[in-house]
Amino acid sequence: MKIWVTRHGQTALNAGKKMQGRSDIPLNDTGLAQARAAREKIGDITFDAVYSSPLIRAVRTAEIIGNVSEKDIIRDERIIEADFGPYEQRSYYGCGLAMSLYWGFPELFPAPKGVETTDQMIQRTRSFLKELETKDYENVLVACHGGIIRFIRGYLEGAKEGFIWRPRPKNCEIRVYESVAGEYILVDDII
Repeated sequence: MKIWVTRHGQTALNAGKKMQGRSDIPLNDTGLAQARAAREKIGDITFDAVYSSPLIRAVRTAEIIGNVSEKDIIRDERIIEADFGPYEQRSYYGCGLAMSLYWGFPELFPAPKGVETTDQMIQRTRSFLKELETKDYENVLVACHGGIIRFIRGYLEGAKEGFIWRPRPKNCEIRVYESVAGEYILVDDII
């Protein structure tokens, strides 16, 4: 199985450098163009299944890159973006020290009160990927978010902490992993 993992295209909150989290914001024109360009880069690939976070920015990205109808997208809450709680829609630079340290260095600093923890994100992404592994797909697309992709990468790349924080995923970047003898290998990185 090849798992194609992509981050959604740009939104107004991304462009405004604000914490987006669970806010259900659509793609802006740049985001739509990013998704179309990503689809062009991958050519005529057909996906056996297309999964998405339930948030509209991820669903629309999945629709475009997956080249499928919205009704054919499998929405899964386990790959929704991190819950930023009281920091939702705040400027990246106006979150205060506790949130800035956590989101910059989660391997060193705990989640502030009301913010989803790394352990919670590890558990839900692991649950999603374990279930995905039971499917008989040749190619599957997973469209989600920059925060949660760090945990998907952690699982697929066998990271000790359970996540890979850097580099930050770019909008509509696609990482392709192939399952070989029970392990995953990064076979392509499409930016």
